[in-house]
Amino acid sequence: MNLNPYIKPKRGNTSMVMLDVVIALLPLVVAGYLAYGMHALTLIAVSILTALVTELIFSSLYLKNYRAIFDGSAVVTALLLVFTLSPATPWYMVSFGAAAAIIFGKIVWGGLGKNRFNPALVGREFMTTFFPAVMTSAAIWDTKNIINVEATNLFPGIDSPYVSSYLSGLFYKTTGALGEYSILLIVLGGLYLLVRKRISWHIPLALLAVFFAAFWFVEDGDDLHFSIAGVLLGTIYMATDMPSSPTNPYGKLYYGAMIGLVTFILILGGVSYEYMSFSILILNGFSRKISETFAPRVWGQSLNWKDRTEKVLMLSLSVLVVALAVISLHYYHFTQYLVYLYIAYIIIKFNYSFIKKISNPI
Repeated sequence: MNLNPYIKPKRGNTSMVMLDVVIALLPLVVAGYLAYGMHALTLIAVSILTALVTELIFSSLYLKNYRAIFDGSAVVTALLLVFTLSPATPWYMVSFGAAAAIIFGKIVWGGLGKNRFNPALVGREFMTTFFPAVMTSAAIWDTKNIINVEATNLFPGIDSPYVSSYLSGLFYKTTGALGEYSILLIVLGGLYLLVRKRISWHIPLALLAVFFAAFWFVEDGDDLHFSIAGVLLGTIYMATDMPSSPTNPYGKLYYGAMIGLVTFILILGGVSYEYMSFSILILNGFSRKISETFAPRVWGQSLNWKDRTEKVLMLSLSVLVVALAVISLHYYHFTQYLVYLYIAYIIIKFNYSFIKKISNPI
């Protein structure tokens, strides 16, 4: 018996979408290899292999879906996870993070398309929680001794060292996480996904516009430190994750704008390395409420602007309260307790709720 939907796009199935994301990310793999050689390739291989094996075992055991590894989502999750990490991260931690991303970011929610939070970022937060000494150490970002190909001045004809260094950094650099070594390649991958209609422009545009505009409203904004490549990587490849982001255009604009605002607030609040991860995960938690709040007007009915305005204000206030709470927890080094609560919550929900809806399409 065939189940609906009966009309399906020829090239729009899950495997094709994931293949396009992998194609968009492949140039960053090359950049990672140039920067850190086999260190980068080893971590990428460990992450992908662990994600695939974990997907095969746990999807088979709990979801009775033996073909889940063929949809490509585990490879995308593995790549995005490793792209947020230092090339000096020990391989066993990467393996742990990839397994946690698949199990606690996807399987326990009921599988592909049902996750509320970005799986790769869930995996990263699990790594930070269970390996805090390494993951929060500044030493893990000291990677000078393992650089494969040094960054060089690609514009020797420009007199200003600052300008030539800045322009060269757009093409290739060796600082930051594994996915941050070429802003140009990150953007080109995003443009490819836009052309292929795998992502829409709403979230990236709103996110980047609000994030950079926020710097105009604070004194000494130039003194705040963040990675442009890291912000772009999160904006293009993680904030746009379909299952964990809103479903309608106005909801996407609001969602992107709030991620941009929360990211800026987290940086202002002293969150050094995880501002992008925290901001996306915070808004992931509000994604369904945002979709509901910005749901399109029903044909034949008028829009109650007062009611919608009140809902948006309350929603915004809730997001900001959570953001300030995360800053406080981060300041007192208590963010790991959020992960412990998440583990307890998701295991209970899986055993008493999600397991009964495994066969539902969404």
